[in-house]
Amino acid sequence: MNRSLQWDIFCKVIDNFGDIGVCWRLAADLASRGHQVRLWADDASALRWMAPAGCVGVRVLPWVGPPDLTAARFEQQPPDVMIEAFGCGIAPELIAACARIERVVGKKPVWINLEYLSAEPYVERCHAMPSPVQSGPVAGWIKWFYYPGFTEATGGLLREPDLTERQAGFDRTAWLATQGIAWKGEKSDEKLVSLFCYEPPALAGLLGQLAQHGLAGQPVRLLVAAGRAENAVKAILSDEIGLQPNIDGRSQLSISYLPLLTQRDYDHLLWTCDLNFVRGEDSVVRALWAGKPFVWQIYPQHDDAHLAKLHAFLDWLDAPPSLRAFHAAWNEGATRQATSGGPIPSPPDLPAWQSCALGARSRLMAQDDLSTRLLRFVAKNVKIMGFVDQPG
Repeated sequence: MNRSLQWDIFCKVIDNFGDIGVCWRLAADLASRGHQVRLWADDASALRWMAPAGCVGVRVLPWVGPPDLTAARFEQQPPDVMIEAFGCGIAPELIAACARIERVVGKKPVWINLEYLSAEPYVERCHAMPSPVQSGPVAGWIKWFYYPGFTEATGGLLREPDLTERQAGFDRTAWLATQGIAWKGEKSDEKLVSLFCYEPPALAGLLGQLAQHGLAGQPVRLLVAAGRAENAVKAILSDEIGLQPNIDGRSQLSISYLPLLTQRDYDHLLWTCDLNFVRGEDSVVRALWAGKPFVWQIYPQHDDAHLAKLHAFLDWLDAPPSLRAFHAAWNEGATRQATSGGPIPSPPDLPAWQSCALGARSRLMAQDDLSTRLLRFVAKNVKIMGFVDQPG
């Protein structure tokens, strides 16, 4: 690609801010590669803590009504690529503006619908399929369906070019100190576990298990993410039963509650811990890059459609039986409240899970990342002046 492109990314926040988190990562990654990005969002408030420093090359614009095309300099700097994140639709005013630009200068953008992440078989079948627009001012244009995924036949996963270098130079003892957490360093016998979850019914059982037995026979410090995970833990601890200590009358569990973390500090949290509990789409990808044992709470759906997605992921992961069993317990009845009781998962098998995580990371690191594939896709499939076609 021999010139900077103008990208417009469109995001509607449904809940939990995973939507804006993925869109920001993509926008910032593209900007780091020399491109210009306008990120249109109906609720960008989470970026105040996810990315308080912003990013050179990314403009965040409000999208709560008709977009302000003048302030965005939309017609002076029309998009080369439009990303419709997760089927959110694009404001009709912007579509009409694109039609006017095409009539005047003969240019139309690459229009991509960035889909949700899944390891299910349909992803490879549907990735990069065209969908002609049937009506409206841009009838006849093509919208392309772009599926992130875990194999070469998909759109890949978001991964910054400097990720490996940053991870290699990371000092977890120093990072914990910045969070006000005293830790004895690499020789400590205390296992570190991060918790980022919804309200799994198995949470009470897990906390009780850790309090009595620790993890792999060692005491545990649980680092709890702000928000729903923190509220779920505190609800259990406020129960009159509480957590039972071990037979010596001592708890093997210490709990530290974290503030809202930037995206970069969330990576640091995952790199720090010996076991990570993650939820949703963005954090499971970051857990894969961390290369540490992890358990994923997939976003629950009332018809249990999420379970097929979870099983497909575990199949791709080549998860050992103990990890499959733990995922089954962790995701069972996930629409119920954490305090209503639930299954008690079997103790984590850290050596087997660590081997599995490192194997998955190695396979993924051998593939191109999402932004690299996306740039190649744009260059190969649409003729835009200044593009250099690339193989692959």
